[in-house]
Amino acid sequence: MRRFALVVSVLALAACAKKDEAPSTPAGGAMAPAPMDLKTVAGEWNFKTMGMASDSVLATGTLVATADTAGWTMTLAGRPAMALKITVAGDSIMAQAPQYESVLRKGVMVTTKSTYHLVGDKMIGTTTAHYTVTTADSVVALRTEGVRAPK
Repeated sequence: MRRFALVVSVLALAACAKKDEAPSTPAGGAMAPAPMDLKTVAGEWNFKTMGMASDSVLATGTLVATADTAGWTMTLAGRPAMALKITVAGDSIMAQAPQYESVLRKGVMVTTKSTYHLVGDKMIGTTTAHYTVTTADSVVALRTEGVRAPK
């Protein structure tokens, strides 16, 4: 009986002992990407926009990026510059444009939301265009690719 009490006591102490916890990782075991430092993308970028499954360029423009979230602009070919609302999460830059007349659909208003990642010396991303129409094709997914403008 003494032996049983000793074993139960040792097990109880072991169960109550504080354990060192390993650092937690996101689902899948991958570590979260390093946060984006906007200083690395500050400057002027020449962009092209294409369909998701096509290399045909649908629109071109310039993106002016600053070292913080203020002062970013997008200028589409032949259009005035538009101020962008920028947010950063992890290694992603999200840009939201105000409503403007679509380059792809003459006379139709559109708003765009883009997500960019710095990949090597390019800014690669996707853009979701929300058209002000009542038909089923009111949302279009596009891909974007930007390279630094020559100085």
